[in-house]
Amino acid sequence: MLHPIVIPTIGVLLYFILIPNSFSSNQKFAVLGLIFVTTYIIPLVILILFKRLKLIKTFNAESIGERKIPIAMMIVLFYLLGNTIREIPNLSDIGMLFYATTLGLVFIYIFFAFKIKTSIHLLSLGITAGFFLVLNSLYSQNLIIVVICAFILSGLLASARLHLKAHTQREVYLGFVFGFISPIIVFYFL
Repeated sequence: MLHPIVIPTIGVLLYFILIPNSFSSNQKFAVLGLIFVTTYIIPLVILILFKRLKLIKTFNAESIGERKIPIAMMIVLFYLLGNTIREIPNLSDIGMLFYATTLGLVFIYIFFAFKIKTSIHLLSLGITAGFFLVLNSLYSQNLIIVVICAFILSGLLASARLHLKAHTQREVYLGFVFGFISPIIVFYFL
């Protein structure tokens, strides 16, 4: 449930539930469908293809070398998704979410140069917390409970990632912090 490829769909679903909008149910389902296919199905197909081509050993893409090409592809995919959604009237907020995800993935890619395998799981929850904090300042609705829940889930997920020895503390913290600041940076500079 807290896998990085599921979080974008959950985030947009929460957006539609919590932020007042004029979209019909069919329009919401169409947007959710586009996001689900782009952020879940396509990455899954890419990982399966990479495994068959032996570009990655496991679906976890544990080494930095195995992560480089999938992350680069995701940067392009999320950027294009942000461009597409931003063109839809009244969905610029969701476009901002995907630009923030693009920026977060760029940070992850930059860390590769320093041999740091930053946590993508924590990046996604950090982006969620930062995104709803930005929405909280944009709209008169109180979304702090969503931000608090994202922080609590991040703590639980960070503990699990550390327990599994998937990351070091530094990698977990870097993932969350750079995820959290990405929507804030995008909001102030776009």
